[in-house]
Amino acid sequence: MNIDLAELAAAHGVATEFWDQAGQHHDVSEETVVAVLAALDVEAGTAEQVAAAKAEHLLRDWRRTLAPVYVRREDEESTAWVHVPHGAGVRMWVDLEDGGARIDLSQVDRWVDPVEVDGAMVGEATFALPNDLPTGWHRLGVEITAAAAEQASTSLVITPHHLELPERLTRSRGWGFAAQLYSVRSHQSWGLGDLSDLSELAQWSGRDLGADFVLVNPLHAASPVPPMAPSPYLPVTRRFANPIYLRVEAIPEFAQLADLDRVECDSLAGSVRPMNASPELLDRDRVWAAKRRALELVHRVPLTSERSAAYEAFREREGEGLADFALWCALADTYGQPASWPIDLADPHGAAASLARETLAGLVDFHTWCQWALDAQLAAAQAAARESGMSIGIMHDLAVGVHPEGADSWALRDVLARGIAVGAPPDMYNQIGQDWSQPPWRPDSLAEQGFVPYRDMLRTVLRHSGGIRVDHVLGLFRLWWIPRGMSSGQGTYVRYDHDALVGILALEAQRAGAVVIGEDLGTVESWVQDVLRDRGVLGTSILWFENEADGTPRAPEHWREHALASVTTHDLPPTAGYLEGEHVRLRHELGLLATSYDDELAGHRRTLEAWTGALAAAGLLADEHADADTGYTMGAGDVDGIVEALHRYLAMTPARLLAISLADAVGDRRAQNQPGTDQEYPNWRVPLTDAAGRVVLLEDLPGIELLNRLVSHIASGSNVRSPS
Repeated sequence: MNIDLAELAAAHGVATEFWDQAGQHHDVSEETVVAVLAALDVEAGTAEQVAAAKAEHLLRDWRRTLAPVYVRREDEESTAWVHVPHGAGVRMWVDLEDGGARIDLSQVDRWVDPVEVDGAMVGEATFALPNDLPTGWHRLGVEITAAAAEQASTSLVITPHHLELPERLTRSRGWGFAAQLYSVRSHQSWGLGDLSDLSELAQWSGRDLGADFVLVNPLHAASPVPPMAPSPYLPVTRRFANPIYLRVEAIPEFAQLADLDRVECDSLAGSVRPMNASPELLDRDRVWAAKRRALELVHRVPLTSERSAAYEAFREREGEGLADFALWCALADTYGQPASWPIDLADPHGAAASLARETLAGLVDFHTWCQWALDAQLAAAQAAARESGMSIGIMHDLAVGVHPEGADSWALRDVLARGIAVGAPPDMYNQIGQDWSQPPWRPDSLAEQGFVPYRDMLRTVLRHSGGIRVDHVLGLFRLWWIPRGMSSGQGTYVRYDHDALVGILALEAQRAGAVVIGEDLGTVESWVQDVLRDRGVLGTSILWFENEADGTPRAPEHWREHALASVTTHDLPPTAGYLEGEHVRLRHELGLLATSYDDELAGHRRTLEAWTGALAAAGLLADEHADADTGYTMGAGDVDGIVEALHRYLAMTPARLLAISLADAVGDRRAQNQPGTDQEYPNWRVPLTDAAGRVVLLEDLPGIELLNRLVSHIASGSNVRSPS
C-alpha cells in the first residue's frame, strides 16, 4: 500500500492490516481503506487528496482553542492543553458538576513550538489537572488575554479508576439465569414475554433459588410499524425500549378505563393469549397490533395531577432525545418505512420536521407516553428483583448498533458513519464473516459532541439496571467496518478512543450502581481484556470456547476469575441441541459451512470427546459411562447427564458470576439465533419449550427437575447466596 495513504489511514484510526482469530496476517486493500476514509469525510482517492488530507489533519487540533472534550481518570496526574495566539496570556479553571467552588489550575512549564495556522502563529499552553477531582461531568474554562479578552469552555469528564463489584460479590460469587425475555411467557402474557413476566422470573429465582441476577436480551425499541424486526440486536434505537414488552394491565390508568374500553382491552388480550400455549414461532406483528390498540385506549385515560406532573418530569429529564425518537415513531406511523418518507423529513431539525411535531402531536405524545410506561415497569422489575434478595437484579444487554433506517440513524446521523455496516471478519464459527447491517459511531464526530449521545444512551439503559452486558465489547476499542457494496471479509478495523468510551461506561455504571459485563469472545487481544479488567469490566467465558493453547479443554482452575461464565451462548443451540450436533446440521442445511458436512461433524465429535474426557477426568460423569482416556460416548438418554456435568464443571471455575441458560434448564433444543442468516432461519422467534417441543410457561419452571438440578450444581459448587 502507498506509504502516504497508510500514514493517513493510521492518523484516522483505520487499519491497513490485521491478524485473524487463527493468527493469520491479512493486508487490507487500498479500495477498502479509501472507502472507509470517505465515510470519515476524508477524500483519499488521489495522491493530491491524500497529501492535502494529511496536512489538514496535522492542523486539526491547532485550529481549536480547546479539545471538544477531555476524558481523564480519577486519581491520576494528567494535563489539558489550550491553544492561544502566540504570546497571549491564558488562565484555566474547572467548574465542578455539583456547582462547588471554582478550581483554578496551574500552568505546566512545558514548551511547545508555535505553529502557523492560516497565516497566524498559534501557541500551546499546558495546565495540570489535580488528581483529586471527583468523578463526573465538569466544565473546563479558559480566559485568553490578547488584544481582546476571550473565554471558552469544554467538557471535562473524570471517570472512575476502577468499577467496583457490589459489596456482597466481593465476598462470594453470584449466579443467575440468562433468558430471551420474549420467549418466556406466562398464562397472563400477550403472546410474548413481557416486563411483568420478568418481574415474576426475578422474584421467584431470587426468593426461592437464591439467584443474584436475570440477564435478558436487549429490550431496545423496534419500529412501531410492521413488519417488526425480530432481532433484539438490530433495534431502531439503543436508548429507548420496545413497548411490546409492556404489560397493559400493569399501567395505573388501565384501572380507570371506561367499561366499553375495558371490554375491548379484554377482547384484545383474549385474541393473543392462546398463543402462549403454542410451540409455534412467535408472531410479534400480531402481538403488537393487539397490544398497541390496547395501549391507545389506556393512553386516552386522563392522568391525575400527580401522574401528570410525573409524566412532565420524565419528558423534561429525557429531553431532545426522547422528543426526536417519539417524532420518528410518529413519522413511521404516518409514512411507513423511512425510505418512503418525504425527502424534506430527512433532517430531524429541519422545517418539515418542526411542522410535523405540531401536526402529529397526538402520535408523538402516544410514543412518549409509552416510554414513560416502560420506564415505570422497568423500575418495577428491578425493584422486585432487589426485594427478592438479588445482589444485582436485572442485567440488561446493550446491542452493538442500530438499524440503518432507524430512529438513531435519523436523529444521530451526524455521529454515525454513512455507507458503512458493522460486522466481523471470518472466524471458526462464522466462516464467511458477518455483516450486521448497522452504521457505526464515527469516532471523530462522537468526540466532537463530547460523547454526549453515548452517555445519554448509557444513562437510559442503566437507569433501572443492576448490570449491563455490552455485546461485542471490542467495539469500544475497534469495529469492523464494511463499506457498502463489499463483502463482510473485505472490511477493516477502525480504532476508537477506548480510554474515553470504557471510562464513560464505568462512570455511568458507577452512578447507576451497576456491574458491567463485556462480551469479549472471538478475536480479542489479551491487552484488551487486561484494560477491561483494570477498569472493573468483567469478561465473558463460554465453556465451548475455553481451550488451552493446544486446543484441549481448559482446566477449571485456569479460567478467568473476573468474568461471567456460562456453558453456552445465544449464538449456539441450547446445550442439549449442541451436544446432538444441531448447529452443524443447521449450518449445513443453510449453506454456511466452509468445509464439508462430514469434516465439520467429525470436528464436532472430537470436541465432544475432548470435553467429555475432561468431565470424566474431573469425576463429573458416572463411572459406567466415563473414560478419562477415550472420552464419553453419548447414548440415548445421556444428554441431560452431560448437561448437568458441564454445569458442575462450570461451578468449579473461579468466575465471579455464573449464568444458567434458561433454555438449558428446561431441556430446549432449538437455537434462538443462527449467525449469518436473516430470513433463512427464524432467528429470535422461538418460544421456550422442553426437549419434546412442549411449551414451557413461567408457571411451569418451579416443577422442572432438570432446572432444579442445574441450580443445585451451580450452588453446591460455589459459595453463592442461599435462598431466603
